[in-house]
Amino acid sequence: MKNEQLVLAKRPEGLPGDDVFRFEETDVKKPETDELLIESVYISVDPYMRGRMNDAKSYAKPFNIDEPLSGHIVGRVVESNADGFKENDVVTGRLSWKKYNTTAAENVSKVVSTDVPFHLYLSTLGMPGHTAYGGLLNIGKPEKGETVVVSAASGAVGSVVGQIAKIKGARVVGIAGGSKKVNYLTEELGFDAGVDYKADDFKDKLKTAVPDGIDVYYENVGGTVSDEVFNHLNRFARIPVCGTISSYNSKDDNGPRVQGQLVKSQALMQGFLVAQFEDEAEETSKQLAQWVQEGKIKSEVSIAKGFDKLPEAFRNLFTGDNFGKQVVKVSDSLD
Repeated sequence: MKNEQLVLAKRPEGLPGDDVFRFEETDVKKPETDELLIESVYISVDPYMRGRMNDAKSYAKPFNIDEPLSGHIVGRVVESNADGFKENDVVTGRLSWKKYNTTAAENVSKVVSTDVPFHLYLSTLGMPGHTAYGGLLNIGKPEKGETVVVSAASGAVGSVVGQIAKIKGARVVGIAGGSKKVNYLTEELGFDAGVDYKADDFKDKLKTAVPDGIDVYYENVGGTVSDEVFNHLNRFARIPVCGTISSYNSKDDNGPRVQGQLVKSQALMQGFLVAQFEDEAEETSKQLAQWVQEGKIKSEVSIAKGFDKLPEAFRNLFTGDNFGKQVVKVSDSLD
């Protein structure tokens, strides 16, 4: 049985082209004591991975040249040499971009419930859902009747943020690119308003959507979108900073733009990583699963099919060609 992996061939400049990636054939390693052989079924592509492609100091170690990239994966146990796991168990964990991974059992978690699609363990019930929950409720702290604005609102994190804010009784405004995504926010997810940042009248539409100002801004994009949002911050607004995807492929120094607005609004702006909420992970998982089962949280997913589609699917995160959470299905073994 042959294996295939996707390695980082070189550091990208701007949006990563095909020459940044290289597919390689390799061997499948037999599991030793306390190890599992896992077939990848769904592979997650996420914006934070772009930063790891650079050789720069950050919160996560850079990917190494000529070594496989890695991320969150849902897989099937092919062979177990570890207690508590058996063949065909479904697991999730942070693994290399390979068709087959041999890894210590402690590196993965068993998926217990099969009442929902398995890819949800890479979105609403996985890292993006935990990111949305932790950042919004621990930093944003929306109160009933307050206005919450979410950028990249149709994405894996933003869509969950907005739905949790609605559950908490807030008025929710989502910012997304294109009428299809904006309509999805209001017609499918129950947001109170949606604003298209690509439209010529974006500034006017945003102003109309937040007549009472903004109490919580969940930041996913940065750039010119956030420049405009900051003009509407209320006194003591809270701003959880999840990411700034608009600048991830930029070759320019975008510079800070927020200090004056923070002083005027006396706002709290705090960056965070999902790992800082690790102590709450079990409670978060239970609550998110309950909301999904109750139909209070819905999610959209873009599923590319084929291991060879990983580079294209990754680029879709930055071009807007994906809708909701982007995953790549590389096996049909769980169908």
